[in-house]
Amino acid sequence: MDWSDFSQLLAGFWVTIGVSLAAVCIGVPCGLGLALIRWRKIPGLDGMVATLVSFLRAIPSVTLILLVYFAFPGIGLSLNRMEAAIFVLAVGTMAFDCEIWRGALIAFPRDQLDAAIACGMPRGLRFRRIVLPQITRACLPALMNEISLVIKVSPAVAVIGLVDTTRAATRIGADTYEPLKAFLASFVLYAVLIAAILAAQRLVARRIGAPA
Repeated sequence: MDWSDFSQLLAGFWVTIGVSLAAVCIGVPCGLGLALIRWRKIPGLDGMVATLVSFLRAIPSVTLILLVYFAFPGIGLSLNRMEAAIFVLAVGTMAFDCEIWRGALIAFPRDQLDAAIACGMPRGLRFRRIVLPQITRACLPALMNEISLVIKVSPAVAVIGLVDTTRAATRIGADTYEPLKAFLASFVLYAVLIAAILAAQRLVARRIGAPA
């Protein structure tokens, strides 16, 4: 591998970071929103969310991205490669994040809410001051694990022609006839990224008192 090959690999690496980060920034809060709908058992919406989450958790990412990119234009929704990749990774992690948040909400001690209600605290304030900080501490390890899984699933975007880290390594290996070097370099880049995520998890956990 020469510098041009490595620069090509780095370009793919930035694509991996970009689509993964965008997906996480969308999926985590949307997952919380869906979890709140299920936690509050909103009539009509509760069943719809449960069905949607089950469907999204069951369908493979490769299948979903092919469906979105090639089939959605037939119903008037056309997304470019980057948009389709972010959308699919976001809705995929949203479904798993929903169950992570919901588990923490179910385990949240009811007596704290009862005490806040007795003090006349509004619902929105109860959630921001009492519920959200505690479920965030409880969910942090699982959420960070899900972020790592998003990165591991991200090579699925290559099926629609988006050149991520793995696709770039494959191209370099085919051009240079030295796939081992290309894939070892991609392995190092993935390892650095996951290590950075774990370091961020430990830092945040120390700040908010969550398990590391």
